[in-house]
Amino acid sequence: MLDSGRWWLLPLSKQPRMRCRMLRPALLAMALIPLPSVGALAAPADAGLKAQDAATALVRGDAGQAVTGYTEALKDPALPNDRRATILNDRAVAYARLGQTKLAIDDFNRAAQLFPEYAAIYNNRGNLLLALGYPDEAIKDFNRAIVLAPGYAAALSNRAGAYAKVGHNDQAIRDYTSAVRLMPQSAAPLAGRGRVHLAAGRPHAAIRDFSRAVTADPRFATAYRSRAEAKLDIMRVQDAIEDLSRAIAFDASNPELYLLRGQAYLASDNVAAALKDFTYVTTLDPRSARGFAARGLANGIAQVWEEAFADLNRAIELDPRSGTGFAYRAVVYKMSGQTDVGVKDAETAEKLDPDGPEVLWAKGEIEEAQGRVDQAIADYKKAVALQPRLKLAADGLQRLAGDAANAEDREIAGAGIEGWRVVQQGSHYYAVSDQFRRLRIPLEMAGEGQPRLLEWQVKEPPLRGIATLRFAGGVIPGAMGPEEIEQIAILDLDNNSVVGIEPHREGKKVATWTWQDDRVVVASVDGATDEFILRAGRGGADPRRYTSTEQGGWSPWGQLDSSYQEERRPRRRKPKTIFQLLFN
Repeated sequence: MLDSGRWWLLPLSKQPRMRCRMLRPALLAMALIPLPSVGALAAPADAGLKAQDAATALVRGDAGQAVTGYTEALKDPALPNDRRATILNDRAVAYARLGQTKLAIDDFNRAAQLFPEYAAIYNNRGNLLLALGYPDEAIKDFNRAIVLAPGYAAALSNRAGAYAKVGHNDQAIRDYTSAVRLMPQSAAPLAGRGRVHLAAGRPHAAIRDFSRAVTADPRFATAYRSRAEAKLDIMRVQDAIEDLSRAIAFDASNPELYLLRGQAYLASDNVAAALKDFTYVTTLDPRSARGFAARGLANGIAQVWEEAFADLNRAIELDPRSGTGFAYRAVVYKMSGQTDVGVKDAETAEKLDPDGPEVLWAKGEIEEAQGRVDQAIADYKKAVALQPRLKLAADGLQRLAGDAANAEDREIAGAGIEGWRVVQQGSHYYAVSDQFRRLRIPLEMAGEGQPRLLEWQVKEPPLRGIATLRFAGGVIPGAMGPEEIEQIAILDLDNNSVVGIEPHREGKKVATWTWQDDRVVVASVDGATDEFILRAGRGGADPRRYTSTEQGGWSPWGQLDSSYQEERRPRRRKPKTIFQLLFN
């Protein structure tokens, strides 16, 4: 049983102001679907009407009017405890949207005292605590909600987000997966799981989840952005630009989207388009140090030195503690033939951010210019390991090391098959072959253990040039004990590219593959149907289209951001039968 008194009554007005300011727009973005309140039939008619009017106001975005309506409804002394608790819960949601977090916590606490069996209270309070920066305390509330209602998809998804915040990625994946299975048509848990995959260095798994998320919600700008980041990690730059353009169509005033798309344009050597996007960033946010730094670098690449240094000086003026501005200026000094001056900026950047990928890249550039090739290669390698999408660092590594860039590969004995070997570089595994030297296949693990190659298959005409590599992807906990995972990498041999990586087996569940002339349709082990367009690189299209064969259930919760959900009330009649009536 959670203690509803002590911790929750901390004076939230003393929390850092920035957190409270950041919380308000996130909460305002939440969509709330009105449902009949618990005990509504037993509530006095006047109070019920006032609460319903307040719910309508909350749905249309008038949180202030909602607070007034709920407050009027709560004045009725005849309200039973369960009904009063649901109104307090709803008023807390309205307070949270107004940024009045202390009042929101007070209402959640009172609601929990009156109706401790009501799972939505703990989900919503945990959601607010998570937004305020208290993931461990939020997890306690989500645990309580899930104990009361084991099939509570929103609480599972929210707990997954909290686990991800504290670095428990395996637990986050399990909770997101449970939420996805309960609500396969919901975009938020798919996007949340995708972010965990991306953070764990599994971009192909991330792309799969983000693609499913935008299929479920085609206007989900955050999922398009996240999918673009994953695509940049595997250098599918044009696809990333297309996704960022989709995100901008739905969120045109977001400078972060233009910044990322500008970086993608820069990676594709389209400096003019990059400069245009970086200018949008500085227009939308005149105090964006990163925007000025990025535009300064782009102007340097274009050899427009005066504008480049003006932008970089402005970036450093706006944020003198950021290593990126100094790193970019060091590189531009090197580009303009002033390496000796650039050395000082590179040293400053290193002091400010010694492990920053941009800083390591800048160091490599300066060291390369000074003839210190071995040290430059080492710094380029570190930069690429930290940020695979940093193409300028990858270019430097290729320029200096060439095929020797992968010299640190460590072969895993006994893990290969038919001319293919498994190698490890850092924490990542790859399949490599002397026959296909330009093809380096990432072996993304879904569970514990090391990868092991199981089957290599080259397809016959009309699928000539397409191949698959099946491999053991680790072991995960299952309902009946540990379950082995197998994955299949789909390969385009003509383009030396990985089309996608798809789960093939999970315990006893096996995916069904249907191959056609230009695509493959996979009925996945998790209930979705994934479609991969083959040889997409020749037509410039995204090789993944995702649909779901599952029929979606109700979704009575909105989004705190792209992964955290707030819930008002599931339908039910009697508070004593929450397990049966809350989630059937």
